[in-house]
Amino acid sequence: MDFSSINPVVLVAALMVAATPILLAAIGELVVEKAGVLNLGVEGMMITGAVVGFAIAVITRNPYLGMLAAMGGGAALSLIFGVLTQLLKANQVASGLALTLFGLGFSALLGQGYVGVVPPRTAKMNFGFLSDIPVLGPILFRHDPMVYLSIVIIAAVWYWLRYTRSGRILRAVGENHDAAHALGYHVIRVRLLAIMFGGACAGLGGAYLSLIRVPQWTEGMTAGAGWIALALVVFASWRPWRALLGAYLFGGILVLQLNLQAAGIRVPVEYLAMSPYLITILVLAIMSSGRARRSLAAPGSLGRPFHAAS
Repeated sequence: MDFSSINPVVLVAALMVAATPILLAAIGELVVEKAGVLNLGVEGMMITGAVVGFAIAVITRNPYLGMLAAMGGGAALSLIFGVLTQLLKANQVASGLALTLFGLGFSALLGQGYVGVVPPRTAKMNFGFLSDIPVLGPILFRHDPMVYLSIVIIAAVWYWLRYTRSGRILRAVGENHDAAHALGYHVIRVRLLAIMFGGACAGLGGAYLSLIRVPQWTEGMTAGAGWIALALVVFASWRPWRALLGAYLFGGILVLQLNLQAAGIRVPVEYLAMSPYLITILVLAIMSSGRARRSLAAPGSLGRPFHAAS
């Protein structure tokens, strides 16, 4: 085993890139769950965003147009979930799982003509002399714009939820939708907007995978990232900054595992392959336990359908 091949600076810089798609999907799902909705379709929205963003970027030769298209694709797919669960009162868990299956199948069909195609390159940001600072330069100042945008989104969501009136309304809807409705707030409208925001963030996370982190289209390339993002929201106790730390922790574990394999330590890939499903089971168990939900400070109306009084 040769641990000299592991560069700590490169490792830390790489974990920020590895964490970005999970972080984008997680912050979107956090807003959705803060509104009292449990959407298990994050994986489907991410893979849809990945293929839509890749296709538009290849057609237009502009990666940023691809990312905008990915946000639109994720939001459109999430709107299907919103209509089913908020207007037609379908079960949220079953609808979310169906959304994931649909997204995986739809992306496989849509992406058949893009296998092996090289997307346009996304340039890294230039911070001038800051990029040349030893240690800090490679870690903090040599990334693509999406790494920094993900941190900005975290800060914006934190501020919005905590200090703005609309953010407090969303939190009120998530805590007690009946009380929010009695105060005159439009519960379904708030939840639909939150669901679409979550879909847009998941789609953007998927596009980051296909256009930047792994610049190619491969069927099923999200490989459980949506499930990890879903679990990350629970582990972060629905707090944006904790989600940031959790995403970087998971990104670090993923990058470290690859580096350890390169150094000679063999970690069976089967463990990574089954981890998303184990985490999904854990999340569903937590969501079904009232005591666990309360101890984690879960939104009071999470996963419960809203029926307006006639």
